[in-house]
Amino acid sequence: MTRRAVTVGDVRIGGGAPIVVQSMTNTDTRDVAATVAQIALLERAGCEIVRVAVPDRAAGEALKEIVGRAPVPLVADIHFDHRLALQAIEAGVAKLRLNPGNLTDRRKIADIVRAAGEAGIPIRVGANSGSLARRFRDAHGRPTAEGLVSSALEEVRLLEELGFDQIVISVKGTDVPMTVAAYRDVVQKVDYPLHIGITEAGTAREGAIRSSVGLGILLAEGLGDTLRVSLAADPVEEVRVAYEILRALGLRERGICYRVCPTCGRTEVDLVRIAREVEEALVDVIQPLTVALMGCVVNGLGEAGEADVALVGGPHSGTVYVDGEPVDRAVLEAGLAEAVIRAVRAKVGSHDG
Repeated sequence: MTRRAVTVGDVRIGGGAPIVVQSMTNTDTRDVAATVAQIALLERAGCEIVRVAVPDRAAGEALKEIVGRAPVPLVADIHFDHRLALQAIEAGVAKLRLNPGNLTDRRKIADIVRAAGEAGIPIRVGANSGSLARRFRDAHGRPTAEGLVSSALEEVRLLEELGFDQIVISVKGTDVPMTVAAYRDVVQKVDYPLHIGITEAGTAREGAIRSSVGLGILLAEGLGDTLRVSLAADPVEEVRVAYEILRALGLRERGICYRVCPTCGRTEVDLVRIAREVEEALVDVIQPLTVALMGCVVNGLGEAGEADVALVGGPHSGTVYVDGEPVDRAVLEAGLAEAVIRAVRAKVGSHDG
């Protein structure tokens, strides 16, 4: 089903638009310089919308300058105090995120809706398993998929009663099956754009795995118009993981896709080290390329024929291929990473030209 569309700054969400990648700053919003610097790093990594926390009036005051200096649209994350939402709107944010579990006074929500409507900005109704109101939990006090959906839709109906329909919905849980069930349910009941994610997913490794499983299921079923990978890590890593998930499903292409041999007893070069050095050196490349790093000829020649740039390892050496053709033969192991990096840079340069 085609979702409705909303516009966040100059970014379109839903309505058949490409899936939008989001993240959130973890700086103190009151520190304008640090927050703007992190937003710039996120934008360079491919983040298209950035959310910032607004915990108090000092943070809301800082938003005025941050909005003016940010290279992407900003979303104000609001909890508990509706006055902070009004302040964020005045500062010029492009969207609000409201948590129905933490902001419940209908009159105050009406004030927010009125101001958002006048400013022409959308609101994300973000239900979260960690802050789900008690009445939406089960008999044992645990969050459920049904409770997440009911909580979100109760607030959506209130916004609709107030004449507001520029809405994005999220129903995030820490539990992957529960989150998947919630999104499958809510998509049957409303056609607003969906922001998807697994909330509090975990550390960089664990969170990437859990997010990949949960978001992969939803995206493969056609659910999700914008997403965030939530990691206890540098938020730039959230963006990189998001693009890898989208790339794996053929939904977005950005940067290098690495096909790397898992290595076995045939491998005679330190391919793990080489792969790490290559990846770290080429993190700035945004053009879609395929780079194959293979330990021997068993699968290496076939992968080299399919990749833009490839390395096929041999006895303490290797050959670098570009577009399936060998360009640098018998390179000693110590120089293999640099040879691959050089070939990719040359390939990127030819694309730029």
